Amino acid sequence: MLNLTSKELVEVVGSSSEVIDCVITNASRDSRDIKAGDLFIAIKGENFDGHNFVLDVLEKGVGLVLVSKLIKSAPQDRQVVVEDTIEAFGKIAGYMRNKFAGVIVGLTGSAGKTTTKEEIKFVLQNYGKVFATKGNHNNFIGVPISICDMPEDVDYSVLEMGMSAEGEIRYLTNIIKPDIAIITNIHPMHIEFFDEYEGIARAKGEIFEGFKESSVYKTAVINADTDFADLLFDLASDNGAYNIISYGKSDNAVIKLISIEERDDKSFVKISIAKQEYEYMLTETGEHKVYNSLSVLAVCYALGLDIQKSADLLKDFGALDGRGKEYKLHNYNGEEYMLIDDSYSGQPEAMRLALKGLNGKKVKGRRVAVLGKMAELGDKSEKEHISVGKLVAELNIDIVIGVCEETKIILEQIPDNVEKHYFETKDGLGEELYNNILRDGDALLIKGARYSSRVFEVAKYLVDNGSK
Repeated sequence: MLNLTSKELVEVVGSSSEVIDCVITNASRDSRDIKAGDLFIAIKGENFDGHNFVLDVLEKGVGLVLVSKLIKSAPQDRQVVVEDTIEAFGKIAGYMRNKFAGVIVGLTGSAGKTTTKEEIKFVLQNYGKVFATKGNHNNFIGVPISICDMPEDVDYSVLEMGMSAEGEIRYLTNIIKPDIAIITNIHPMHIEFFDEYEGIARAKGEIFEGFKESSVYKTAVINADTDFADLLFDLASDNGAYNIISYGKSDNAVIKLISIEERDDKSFVKISIAKQEYEYMLTETGEHKVYNSLSVLAVCYALGLDIQKSADLLKDFGALDGRGKEYKLHNYNGEEYMLIDDSYSGQPEAMRLALKGLNGKKVKGRRVAVLGKMAELGDKSEKEHISVGKLVAELNIDIVIGVCEETKIILEQIPDNVEKHYFETKDGLGEELYNNILRDGDALLIKGARYSSRVFEVAKYLVDNGSK
């Protein structure tokens, strides 16, 4: 947890401000939940400016405010003035990280980050005290918040890093300074911000630039089957990784995936590590779920923990909200169907994996897919939407519903013997599914770009109404 004297704070951020003597134990950028004695970080965004709330938070009794300009109407000795408050917040987080004695696991990747983070936390809590990034606090502001919230006495901390452009992971990893750095996979997500696909891999590979120098681990965990795996191995090695633990079907993987058998909505997995075979079960299906579990076991292997015990724990981990969580719900007539709520993300590879997962579901009714648009694809948007449509045409899916203009081209790829519907927006779709489309024994997948298509609101409507 944050524990800084005002003198330390001024020195850490490189300010020349003269402020009152106090001790700061919490930092927040949200004026609504600020508490007496806190440090308020005034951040200027596109549609807001935290400096406008400085007087309000001082009236609430905050200890100090971190500002990029002096607020003349506020007490000068309560203001720490810096050039850039976000950069200064990063310096505070870096200072606190250097005081942390536990093991930090940092992770990034194109898909599966949050689920993998939570799964690592779930397993490691059986070996010690664990802290993990809350929600998706994985950016320039979220990472410092996570570190400042991190208790000093935890044994393991699992911190997620996200990006949309080159240099962002480099900045974050040099704050986090991981002992173990994970890249779950490389997919063409945020491709509109890069000239070429390889640029995404190099940007993700920046995570290996931040290894804690004094760490006894300095371990890179890499999906051996992902695109640009060889490049990631080189980047890890070039940045001083002592150990590279790869996982997957690849013959040279350290953790070798031997087989996956799916039955009764469960996955039975067999792997080998150092010529020793292990078997375990997941209460979910889908190859991507298995790969998430391999990443978790790679961390356990790096830490020298009991692999079989760790693998056995995985059966009790369930999908997260919006990331493949399954619900047994009822339609208007009381008939039961399954909702697979995978509405948090709608990037191409994640879309394909979800559709294949739906295709593999054993159902007594029909397979229904609600597909929202995919975002941040730039000039590759049409190509990726066509690709998804062609995949659907190959699968055994009975009803496909497109949401947003971009999904029209998905529907065009699907043969006429498949029932198809189009909605300009998500408005009214939840009601239509609940009242008219869904029947007894159906399996419904909802997938799409969260804020561009907002199909997560359709899932919420169905859960709210179908759980009664």
